[in-house]
Amino acid sequence: MTNPIASPDDLKPYLIPAFERKAKSITAINVKALTSYTDTLVIIEGSSHRQVTSIAEHLIKSLKNQKKKAIGVEGVKEGEWALLDYGDVIIHIFESEKKSFYDIEGLWADAKRIDLSEFKDAYRSEETDDEF
Repeated sequence: MTNPIASPDDLKPYLIPAFERKAKSITAINVKALTSYTDTLVIIEGSSHRQVTSIAEHLIKSLKNQKKKAIGVEGVKEGEWALLDYGDVIIHIFESEKKSFYDIEGLWADAKRIDLSEFKDAYRSEETDDEF
């Protein structure tokens, strides 16, 4: 991997666009010690096919604007399971039913989870501020 992910801050370009599209859930898993093909898996859950497609397209556009180009992209238009491969980070975006069926988190149960609470808290407080 050319730019290893060392901290949650390194994941900001990959996470912020997903939080902007109000993903149902987001999990980041450090798999660097367990596999050679990537350092981090990000699993994002959308509540519908339309939201999965929206999150994927927004991520692709946001990352492209930051000069990060995907090595591979699959499933965006179908909206059930999109895969965005950025080398050191692989992003899975699932519709809820598909996420439960494939259980990527369960497959990587031995891998260390990356704490994303700072992102969740930041976006919750922004939503609260917008309401008032």
